[in-house]
Amino acid sequence: MRNIRLATVGDSQAIAEAHVLGWRAAYRGIVPDIVLDGLSVDARAAQWRGRLDEAAASERRAWVIEVDRRVQGFAVTAPTRDEDDDAARTSELMAIYLHPDAWGVGLGRELVSHALADVHTRGWREVSLWVFESNARARRFYEKAGFAGDGGRKSVTQGDKALIEVRCRRVLATPGVAG
Repeated sequence: MRNIRLATVGDSQAIAEAHVLGWRAAYRGIVPDIVLDGLSVDARAAQWRGRLDEAAASERRAWVIEVDRRVQGFAVTAPTRDEDDDAARTSELMAIYLHPDAWGVGLGRELVSHALADVHTRGWREVSLWVFESNARARRFYEKAGFAGDGGRKSVTQGDKALIEVRCRRVLATPGVAG
């Protein structure tokens, strides 16, 4: 049985596992191996405990998707961090990761749909996200979810490697209009 719910601090370890294993599987060949191999589930769990504790007092929402009561992945939304965007109008899909064993069965689509419905209900009209330009799999996933590149680009450094991220955007349906 599948279930999507708000994440709690008690989900930190499971979220960290999906995050680290998801990074290793998705970014091998993109992000340097030394960075991926250096990721720690325990360290990431500690970060998630702090983030989830802070989220309760902010506009940030973290969702988990469970299968048979076991967390398989998560998504995080918040007001956009981009200075060239209006945070009152644009939310950001800051992260979405699934445990690699859960890839390809529709959990990611369900999680994105749920997160987008939530930000729309809370009044945002657009959602943006950043994705590695060279991550073809993720870019296809986001395109199928209705996102398209908007021309935004930035360079980020992972280990000793500079990578390009591209910004994608999706306009959400106007209230009362199908879309």
